[in-house]
Amino acid sequence: MASAPTESGAKARTRRAILEAAVEVLTTDPAASLADIAGAAGVGRTTVHRYFPERADLVSALSCAAVEQIAEATERARIAEGTGIEAIERACQEYFDLGSMLTLVFNDPQQYVGAEWDTCTPADTAFLETVERGHEDGSIDSRLTPLWVQNLLWSLLYSAWQYVQEAQVSRHHALDMCLYSVRKALRP
Repeated sequence: MASAPTESGAKARTRRAILEAAVEVLTTDPAASLADIAGAAGVGRTTVHRYFPERADLVSALSCAAVEQIAEATERARIAEGTGIEAIERACQEYFDLGSMLTLVFNDPQQYVGAEWDTCTPADTAFLETVERGHEDGSIDSRLTPLWVQNLLWSLLYSAWQYVQEAQVSRHHALDMCLYSVRKALRP
């Protein structure tokens, strides 16, 4: 009985390693094979197939993982605290660390945006309510609808992630540029 939690932990770590490797490999080569992903994860191809029998299973797991990571980042950002703009800036900082995963999703939404993206998640609701709070406290221009602000933030984050790759600048510099743009775009 004592070995069950260890086995579950090992299985969870292996699954996580496969998903992390898949993000890195598929971001640079969307046509990469499961064998390529297995190599990057440091496991055999049969191990990848044990966890994800078909490529579609891996894609679905990546999509679910992205939604979960956004929810966790939103929670870490403590968006219920402070003014609306302060909360949005914290969310931006947390979301910035999801760059590889979200770049993968945004670059091929037909493949990675499944049913879990079709509904307004609790993270989406919290974000949209934060924008409304920003309207009320005067820190976010009330002409900007919550959905517009959410889409703007994703666009700025994507631009920052691309800027790191294309201009070979530091992540810190790109995040500073992104936060500066958020402040300038949202303030009344």
